[in-house]
Amino acid sequence: MDGDENGFEITQHQGAWDIRMWWPSGPVTGGPQRITIEKAQDAPARDVARGISTTVLRRLDLTEAVQAAQKAAPSLEEGAREITQTIEEAAKTAGRLLALKGVSAPYLVMLSAVYVQMTSIGARRPVDWLAQLIERRPETVRDHLKKARRDGYLSSLAGKAGGELTDKATAVLDSLPDAPDAGEAR
Repeated sequence: MDGDENGFEITQHQGAWDIRMWWPSGPVTGGPQRITIEKAQDAPARDVARGISTTVLRRLDLTEAVQAAQKAAPSLEEGAREITQTIEEAAKTAGRLLALKGVSAPYLVMLSAVYVQMTSIGARRPVDWLAQLIERRPETVRDHLKKARRDGYLSSLAGKAGGELTDKATAVLDSLPDAPDAGEAR
């Protein structure tokens, strides 16, 4: 495993090729975000000349790579704890906004910002986690996220959890009194 400040790599050797798979820092929740295939240092010239075959690609063991990455991830646990703490603090801010102002623009934007952060780290069942943090039912949070999309604060991704904050949402976040804390959830 090789690491840098933004993520880490797992390398597999297949025939004349080194296959490097890269994950961002944080919890490993799925496959790599980047795969690079290069000739191995000791690769015979005749094998390299033929190029990367489908056999090399079929022999790529993603399951093994994900398991190796998950074993390596505990060394990255501190960063994951910090991210989780930031998410939980921002969710509590959303819960306070809901209690104070109801289903208002500031609440919907903060809720959306936390949701986007959760999905960006690959959180499993982000709506359930968010509901638990703001002490509401998951169905209620889903309805609030739908309203945030309808009101133009949160974009959607077809068939996937997540989305992005819109410029309209960013303007609302910037106007909140605790904007520096809220901004960390973006």
